[in-house]
Amino acid sequence: MDTSGLMVLARTVEAHRLLSRQFAERRVRKKYLAVLGGVVRQEQGRIELSFRLDPDNRPHQVYDPVRGKSGITLWRRLSVRNSTTRIEFIPLTGRTHQLRLHAAHPLGLGCPIVGDRLYGTRKPGERMLLHAAFLQFFHPRTGDEVEFFSKVPF
Repeated sequence: MDTSGLMVLARTVEAHRLLSRQFAERRVRKKYLAVLGGVVRQEQGRIELSFRLDPDNRPHQVYDPVRGKSGITLWRRLSVRNSTTRIEFIPLTGRTHQLRLHAAHPLGLGCPIVGDRLYGTRKPGERMLLHAAFLQFFHPRTGDEVEFFSKVPF
């Protein structure tokens, strides 16, 4: 809800079924750009953490290596400026709040996304600096590969 950028919506039940299958089979490629509140020292990496809904604190997700579902994200540091780090995220799975958790959790990058009201601190009037910049999938009617790009507004 707080993320800007691209989103795909199906216009028919059949299109929804075909798109959902592509997401489930991890055939959809996605890239996000984010600004994290802190300095990430490594240049790139892979984060794999298992998490699940915290039923006592919805909609928060919590790290749970036993009962959680695995979320996998590739990431690359783009720049560091003024104690913040610009990151490119490539999620390989699509878990709820995956990128937000992978950024903020100490077993991930340990730096929350700027403006994240759930896993970081949002200042009054601040927006979350997470943007869906690229989306690639196969068109449900034609089967053609389609790609979409959205310029980052921050």
